[in-house]
Amino acid sequence: MLSQPCLPTYRESHSFAMQPPIPVGTVLQNRYRVLNVLGQGGFGRTYLAEDQGRFNELCALKELIPLQEGSYALEKSKELFQREATILYQIQHPQIPQFRATFEQDQRLFLVQDYVEGRTYQELLDERRMQGYAFSEPEVLQLMRQLLPVLAHIHAKGIVHRDIAPDNIILRERDRLPVLIDFGVVKELATRFQSESRIQPTTVGKQGYAPSEQIQAGKAYPSSDLYSLAVTIAVLLTGQEPAALFDDNTMTWYWQRWVTVSPNLTQVLNQMLKHRPGDRYQSVSEVMQALQGVGSQVVPPGTPPTPVSPQQPNPTRLSQPQPDVSRMQTMAVSRAPESTQYTPGNSRRPDPVVPPSSTRSSLWDDPWAVGMVAIGLMLLTGVCSWAAFTLIRNNQQVQPTPTETVSPSPTVSETPSPSPTASAVEPIVTTRRLDVGPNTNITIPGNLRTNETVNYILSARQGQQLSASLSGEGVLLTILAPDSVPVDANAKRRQQWQGKLPLDGSYTIQLSPVKGAANQSYKLDIALTNPAPSPKPISIQRETIAPEEFQQGTVTRQGNVGPTIIWRYLVNLQEGQSLQAKLFPESGATLTFRFPESAGGQPIPDVSGSQGSIVAAYNGRYQIEITAPQETGFTLEITSKPPEEVPPSPSPTPAN
Repeated sequence: MLSQPCLPTYRESHSFAMQPPIPVGTVLQNRYRVLNVLGQGGFGRTYLAEDQGRFNELCALKELIPLQEGSYALEKSKELFQREATILYQIQHPQIPQFRATFEQDQRLFLVQDYVEGRTYQELLDERRMQGYAFSEPEVLQLMRQLLPVLAHIHAKGIVHRDIAPDNIILRERDRLPVLIDFGVVKELATRFQSESRIQPTTVGKQGYAPSEQIQAGKAYPSSDLYSLAVTIAVLLTGQEPAALFDDNTMTWYWQRWVTVSPNLTQVLNQMLKHRPGDRYQSVSEVMQALQGVGSQVVPPGTPPTPVSPQQPNPTRLSQPQPDVSRMQTMAVSRAPESTQYTPGNSRRPDPVVPPSSTRSSLWDDPWAVGMVAIGLMLLTGVCSWAAFTLIRNNQQVQPTPTETVSPSPTVSETPSPSPTASAVEPIVTTRRLDVGPNTNITIPGNLRTNETVNYILSARQGQQLSASLSGEGVLLTILAPDSVPVDANAKRRQQWQGKLPLDGSYTIQLSPVKGAANQSYKLDIALTNPAPSPKPISIQRETIAPEEFQQGTVTRQGNVGPTIIWRYLVNLQEGQSLQAKLFPESGATLTFRFPESAGGQPIPDVSGSQGSIVAAYNGRYQIEITAPQETGFTLEITSKPPEEVPPSPSPTPAN
């Protein structure tokens, strides 16, 4: 199934003339051929199109529909549209559809983005609801850990998504990673446009998913996205819509009535769902830190949740909230009618189904049942007697000496103490966050158990250079990017890795043992360096001095030179004509004479310093170049004499 983000539905406070959809088959900009309409909202439409300039690759076209008519509205929309497109261009993350271009045609504004093939989490949830299941705790934990780095990336750029919900997260088909879609370029644009006009502003975000500060005041913070993410997780866990999980009277969430999860995850979600923005986690890093100890089941990094059928053990069976039994009245229970069976659109759960009661009032009324019970008791008594006799006989036969011990049989104990076999099989995950500043080196010694994985997490910026190396046998490292996948093909299970980091966010240096290796000691060396500053471009300033200026005598020029500024003065000379130049003051600047560019423009040998002179060997435009290693000002005096006034002397020739 192909799926793509469509523009959400917005509440309108006015009406406006909307242009009809673009017909299927229309080619825009002689490049984008419209295939069909993916969705339509109050501010625009989304089309599926073929990019004929990229081998008919599929793409998404988003059309902005101005809410007002007239030239002012169109020009203002263009201005804001380009401004938002510039911001969207900065969002380059593998789990966000890539922005491609913007264009205008027939007074319509379009934005081009990558098309994502996959299914939204709303579609996946609806499918599970049909079977009576929802998402499990390990699945939603993994989804959170894969989406939080995406939010950290956009929040670091000052961008808030504003519309996180199950239908704005796609499980991408090609790599099974969640992709955050429907960014607020059009939504934010419309909000800003309305705020600058006299139109009543509409809200951005879905009712139930967006926090109160966003719905009521139109304000959004990073914690607003975290709130919406928590609502999304609660919906996926319970299979219920937000309205069924929120009490309007007390303004509190009671999603825990519908599902039981670990206390740590409950605490994290409730903190994210606080009513006041200041009471929530203020950043993604705080949530990631709170999630470090959450989750008893280990899900391999980079493996996203997948659609699961009822026969598989991962999904959580949808359950009805547990009522307060102490306050419930006793009532008769009979078979539920067919009309009460659960459907995706019906939030009411079916009543418990109880088999119809028999005509006998008691088990003892049935003589066959009494006989079977008696036989069972006799068999149970015999088995217990035989077990007791065997135990006594074994104790009499085995007489341990003071230096011997009897090892217990390798059976699974029901006591909380883990047996040696169980502890060797169950994996252990240890996570530590590192504070590694730029241009610093740290060394971490440690010991890795056979069944242990150690994750060292550090924050870094795009373009920084990371170097990690291990000393010791039997331990390997993997470098995971903020999206929980290896940063490149050479970053998985190595003893060392060095490279440039592709994204802003939290990176994980994951240590794992070599298969079959016993407990190993190691020493991890980490270095994080800032990228070398790119060299500044050199600006060459040119000025041609007209021959008429030399009729007045000496020509004077002033300016500034330095490592990035070079001055070149061009003088037309005839064969035999002389040229003298001198720099004032002696502040480190140097002049060099160059042959005309038609002759290669090479420096004239042995003519450089604070002053010099040449005699033209042929006609052309000679150059006087002024340079300096440090920024400085200069004054240049230039004198030229015609050929007849120059005594015969050897003339320089261009170097081969």
